[in-house]
Amino acid sequence: MKAKGLIAFVIIVALAITGVLAAVNGLQIGGAEIAPVRDSIKQGLDLKGGVFVVFEADTTATGQELDQLINQTIQVFRRRVDAMGLTEPTIVQEGDRRIRVELPGVEQVQDALDMIGKTAQLQFVTPDGEVVLTGSNVTDASPTYVDREPDPVVRLELDTEGTRSFSEATGRYLGEPIYIILDDEVISAPIVQDQISLGTATISGNFSIEEASNLAALIRAGSLPVTLNEVQTSTITASLGVNALNRSVQAAKIGIALVFLFMLLIYRLPGLVANIALTIYVLLVLTIFISLNATLTLPGIAALILSIGMAVDANVIIFERLKEEMSNGKTVRAAVDSGFKRAFRTIMDANITTLIAGLVLYQFGTGPIRGFAVMLIIGLVVSLLTAVFITRVLLKLLISTNLFKNPRYFGV
Repeated sequence: MKAKGLIAFVIIVALAITGVLAAVNGLQIGGAEIAPVRDSIKQGLDLKGGVFVVFEADTTATGQELDQLINQTIQVFRRRVDAMGLTEPTIVQEGDRRIRVELPGVEQVQDALDMIGKTAQLQFVTPDGEVVLTGSNVTDASPTYVDREPDPVVRLELDTEGTRSFSEATGRYLGEPIYIILDDEVISAPIVQDQISLGTATISGNFSIEEASNLAALIRAGSLPVTLNEVQTSTITASLGVNALNRSVQAAKIGIALVFLFMLLIYRLPGLVANIALTIYVLLVLTIFISLNATLTLPGIAALILSIGMAVDANVIIFERLKEEMSNGKTVRAAVDSGFKRAFRTIMDANITTLIAGLVLYQFGTGPIRGFAVMLIIGLVVSLLTAVFITRVLLKLLISTNLFKNPRYFGV
């Protein structure tokens, strides 16, 4: 049992060290390659540089109608940003009628603003290049199911002029496609199967319900009756972001090193175990953050450092309880079991209250505030795993070797 415990402990430590090296330098296993953390994490506007702009809808619409207009506008913005080849954009609603667009890495600021801010252009074009309908002729578009069609379709409703024009076009081009073009890009090319003269039409194309919903939203967006006013614009240079990132990383390294030193000096063997668990904690948090495709910002780095402090705080509570139990004459094994058990409720209460605050920030915050909340929430959940479970497992593995019976190893 002594040898097994020590071997298991060494294996866990070796895996943690390997994880750190992979996070810093990357790792290649066979044909697979793991990129360094710095290259894998999406960087926000304050780290990478770029531009953000806030638009406000100039409309008297309210309630559900206003929400629909804002959602349609966001759909158009996303298509345009994707078409520009920009990476990691953030497009979110602010308040009732504002939309915030963040474009990290943008160099031609005015071109980007001109592209995302113009009015959407929707056209129905025949094979001969004739425009038979525009977005202004489409009064509504929605996903639906029809008889004899197993897959969802997109149903269009046309105004009087559009009904007449579309009827003539579908009569002339039976068996040929009519192209639906949004912002100079073909988004669908349905084949005309019948002359359509009733003011409604369906677009089929083996869509999933999600694809049909997205296409309907884009078509509605083509006739979006809302004017957008630019109310705020700011440009952040790449050099400012790089300096901020480097300084933040340096501050994080110094802070973590001081925490490691403090835990070793005050708690000795449990402090060493806590430092190993803390290393695993950081690796887990970064892995989850990358897998969620979240964007790291300066507030996010602050939340990570804060959550590290809270993870250590949980260990401090546990180890102080452990020292009390050992001072009262309990054996090392009994003191560990009792210390973790007595500290667990206190740790849970502290983490739950902070978690509630994080959820509120995420629900009502925007931009960097949400980034802070996401990192804080991830950190809290993972800290419970590492501080309560992993630390306990590592400590019990060392105790099982019977090499550390002296209370001085535990800071008593």
